[in-house]
Amino acid sequence: MALTLKFWGVRGSIACASPEHMKYGGNTSCIEVRAGKRRFVLDAGTGIRGFGDTVRGDDSVSHLLLTHTHWDHINGFPFFGPAYNPNVSLHIMAGHLKHQGGVHEILATQMHNPMFPVPLAAMQASLKFEDFEAGDRIDLFDDVTIKTAPLNHPNGATGYRIEHGGRSAVYVTDTEHVPGKPDQNILGLIDGADVVIYDSTYTEKEFPAKVGWGHSTWNEGMRLCQTAGVKQLAIFHHDPSHTDDFMDKLAAEAADTWNNIVCREGMEIVLK
Repeated sequence: MALTLKFWGVRGSIACASPEHMKYGGNTSCIEVRAGKRRFVLDAGTGIRGFGDTVRGDDSVSHLLLTHTHWDHINGFPFFGPAYNPNVSLHIMAGHLKHQGGVHEILATQMHNPMFPVPLAAMQASLKFEDFEAGDRIDLFDDVTIKTAPLNHPNGATGYRIEHGGRSAVYVTDTEHVPGKPDQNILGLIDGADVVIYDSTYTEKEFPAKVGWGHSTWNEGMRLCQTAGVKQLAIFHHDPSHTDDFMDKLAAEAADTWNNIVCREGMEIVLK
């Protein structure tokens, strides 16, 4: 009955493949979720290609939940192998596009000529597209409940709380905080959670120059988690300018401050 999270992409904004980004990883946002025998995925950044390579036969993936559709969260989708497998059924959901054309239209447009040579229609899997309103509750399965909340990000974004077997994990990226004003939508979503994965793109020093860009800091994530009685903060969505050396220093500071961990590609969090 464990709830397991595996990180296939932890970087924000743009993928970065260089020797300076090997330790923490250069792929953009993608998290595999295993809830008992259920398996689904959060976001379709470049990390989803590697995740797709692990999907075999009955060990399939049922749902793709998108926080939003900026490039770094969807540009791995055209390379997601299971979407081309006629034996796969995939339910794709988003909470910010109901009044903006819908998630099907956005993903199809990404694969239109001249942006991409292979159209969405080439995907042979049984694809179902669903738009909901951020704030809705989704009973994904009998034993998996998803609660959602709107986030403060240009063009909109959705936070997800996954509950299974008495455990809870929350995925909050991309969002921008207002200094001194804790986000009540986030506080309600993360209340008492076992772990919160939080948009920590900038440091406190970097943040003032990036206001309006839609991102936050690990310090703000920690403050929210402490206020809401969360057990652990997982620092996520690393800026591409933050090299391994930079992240090592950030990780040490964060670990010395509270129960914070820094997300790396390939890392797993198991909640039993």
